[in-house]
Amino acid sequence: MPVIPPSFAYHRPSSVKDAVGLLAGFGEDGRVLAGGHSLIPMMKLRLAAPPNLVDLGGISDLKGIATDGGDIVIGAMTTQHELIGSDLLGKKIPLLRETSLQIADPQVRYLGTLGGNVANGDPGNDMPAVMMCLNATYQVMGKGGERRIQARQFYQGAYFTALEPGEILTAIRIRPPGDGHGWSYHKLKRKIGDYATAAAAVVLTMSGGGSVESGAIALTNVAETPLYAEAATRLIVGSKLDAATVKEAVKAAEAITSPASDRRGTPHYRTKMAGVMVARALAQAAQRARGG
Repeated sequence: MPVIPPSFAYHRPSSVKDAVGLLAGFGEDGRVLAGGHSLIPMMKLRLAAPPNLVDLGGISDLKGIATDGGDIVIGAMTTQHELIGSDLLGKKIPLLRETSLQIADPQVRYLGTLGGNVANGDPGNDMPAVMMCLNATYQVMGKGGERRIQARQFYQGAYFTALEPGEILTAIRIRPPGDGHGWSYHKLKRKIGDYATAAAAVVLTMSGGGSVESGAIALTNVAETPLYAEAATRLIVGSKLDAATVKEAVKAAEAITSPASDRRGTPHYRTKMAGVMVARALAQAAQRARGG
């Protein structure tokens, strides 16, 4: 089995404009390099052989975490390690820190970027479902200028997204959930650093009477894309998360899954584990929303 990638030309632009220009010129012969944890292994296995790599690591404008009005804007080249260490995110969107801590291992998190995790369309990546749960917006730049794409509209198939040829994901924009919200990312995996057998992200807010005022549920690695569990979300909103409602929400979440059979388990097993993750994530998010 090959372990050395085929030859390629390496480019390291210093601005988004230069990167977009390079990609426009290369067409299908150019690929973006972020943290490299997805692309480089594929190149070593000769599953990808781009003649030109455009490394975004030298573009300072793609890094950092800032506020813009009521939104938090995270540069695409911000690493998982930086997400974990951000006091702003820890206070406003703790779901991101919780998820980042479950991605791979510390060595990977030092280099792996948020943009790379969400942009390449790998159904096993953790952050896409979290972004759908948070109703994030992706800012992308191409030769036609900037546009914004909702995370819930971005994923179209395994490794197939709404990005047009030559476009670069530049930032992720998130409106933080309300103060006192609850959150959870529950992930079943075979070992530390593995992709999820199944995982669920939940965000919700509770009323003073104990009912769910707003919520969102999303699933990881149980279909060709991350899944926003819209029907399950509708079931929990307005409820007090009683056992019967949670059972129906779990069934609704399971109904949209279509996992492959692999070393992580059979489709039936992975679907049922997705339901278990939803139930656990709902319980933990509700407990946190209630101050527990």
